[in-house]
Order: sequence, then C-alpha cells, then structure tokens
Amino acid sequence: MSEILVLAELTPTGVRKATLELLTIARGLGEPSAVVCGDATEDVVALLGTYGATTVYAVSAPEIEQFLSLPKAEVVVTLAERVRPGAILITSGPEGKDVAARVAVRLDSGLITDAVDVSAEGATITTTQSVFAGAFHVRSEVVRGTPVITVMPNAVTAEAAPAQPRVKSVDVAFSDRAKGSVVISRTPKGSSARPDLADAAVIVSGGRGVGSEAGLGVIEKLADALGGAVGVTRAVSDLHWAPHDLQIGQTGKTVAPGLYIAAGVSGAIQHRAGMQSSKTIVAVNKDPKAPIFSIADFGVVGDLHTVLPALVDEIDKRRI
Repeated sequence: MSEILVLAELTPTGVRKATLELLTIARGLGEPSAVVCGDATEDVVALLGTYGATTVYAVSAPEIEQFLSLPKAEVVVTLAERVRPGAILITSGPEGKDVAARVAVRLDSGLITDAVDVSAEGATITTTQSVFAGAFHVRSEVVRGTPVITVMPNAVTAEAAPAQPRVKSVDVAFSDRAKGSVVISRTPKGSSARPDLADAAVIVSGGRGVGSEAGLGVIEKLADALGGAVGVTRAVSDLHWAPHDLQIGQTGKTVAPGLYIAAGVSGAIQHRAGMQSSKTIVAVNKDPKAPIFSIADFGVVGDLHTVLPALVDEIDKRRI
C-alpha cells in the first residue's frame, strides 16, 4: 500500500480534530503517515497513532515558526520526493490551501481543494466537492502527479484505529525563498470556552437580522446551549457588531459543521460559499422568501428573537 501523507496541524493542547479526520480518510486510501512540523511530543505521537498513523515524520526547525507557510510546503515537498506517496492530504483553510498550492506547483501535480469526501477506486483516488451553494456535488480526480487534496473540516467523523507509529526525524534544508517573509511578532488570541469555528461540530450564525450588537446575545446563548461556536455574516462584521474572525463566507472563513443554524441570515451567495458544505442547515428568518431557505434542510419563518430563546428554553428543559 502507498503511503498517504497527512500534514498535521498542532494546537497548544495537542492536535487539531481536523487532522484526526484526515487520518481517518487516509486509512481508506493507503498507509497513513503524519507530518508534524513542530514539537512531536509523546502525547502528539500517541494521539496520531490512536487514529491510525503508522509513521510520524517529525520536523523540528526554527524556520517553521520564524517564517510563514513556505517552510511547511518545503517539508511536504521534501518528504513527497523521498517516499512517493499515493496522495497528500491537508486541511482546508487559509494556511492549508496556501501550503497545498505551493506543494502542487513544486511537484507538478494536480490540486483539488475543499473536498468533502475522498475515496479510492482501485488505484484511482476520487474526491467529492460541494459547489454552487450545495446545489451540486462534483466528483474529480487528479490525472497528473501526486494528488494534493485539501479536505474540509468536519467532512468525516474521526474514528480511532490504534497503531504503533514509527517516529522518523527529518532534516530539511530550507531555501532562501522560504525565508522571504519573516514573522516579527505574535499576539495570542483571547481564550474562549467555545470551540474554534474551523473545528466546531455546531455553529450558530447571526446575520443583519439580529438588529444590533446586543442582539447577538441570543445567538451566543443558543451556541452555548448546544456547545457550539458563534459565526456572523459580513454585514454584521462590517457593522462592527462582531470581530472579523467570526465572519463566515467568501471573504471570511469556510466551515462545514454537522449542524449550522443561520438566524437572521438572508443567504447571499457570498455567505453560502462559506457554509454550503454543512451537513444539516437550519434557517430562521422572518422573510419566507429569504434565499437561505433554498439550501436549508429545516426552516422556521419567524422572529429569531422569539424563536431562539424558546429553543434555548426547550434545550434547558430536556437537560433536567
């Protein structure tokens, strides 16, 4: 079986859930190998092994922290040239897609982004993408070089398959090109009890229909009741009712949670581009002709300030 390289993403507390999802996919394609750019601690290696990684390539170099995404791309390219993997899987996101594009160019390979499913049919790896606000599913395959594929977070459920991974330290000679942009400072993001948008299984998103910055309170209460994350539309971000890092859409973040609740969201194509791959979409809007209803699995025509508090109350009752 060919190795399937998975670029692991680390967090201050371990490994991003999206990486474990990639390992789950990789097991269906070949032999999963995780690429760790950073500190491959015993806990990190053990967790990667729990989800099927048979090899962990550990690359510890100051350049990875000092510079932007280019060193990570060069790590993946170096390993791909050595092991000739059957495919390279990377999490979809701003950095992930940047790394994937650079890797594909360097390897002269085809690139597929924002896949929601990856499967093997014999020796052929086929991907599925959700496009045009979820109206169509497109099946694609790479016909040149090593397939480089970015996969949407939450596209699959991470499933454990314990293995005893071999840890291999890898030395990479970084080019001057990889050191062209240096990180001069970092500001830690404020901590929150809510999950990160990219990892959240449940997202409650508010649009202009919330009415005001204070109106976002009902969005936050429902998100907390469901253990989910809070998202907003560009209109809400532009009005400074919420920070830009909560914006979902074409000029914000792309998400694919198991449950997406859109309250007071009209459903403009720019917003739908960022959430159309969600597994279940619930829309709450006073306007029965709002475009969001065209892609919603369930819809409620009503005032979000009435519907959402009632939903929170019902959730609280069922917990007792």
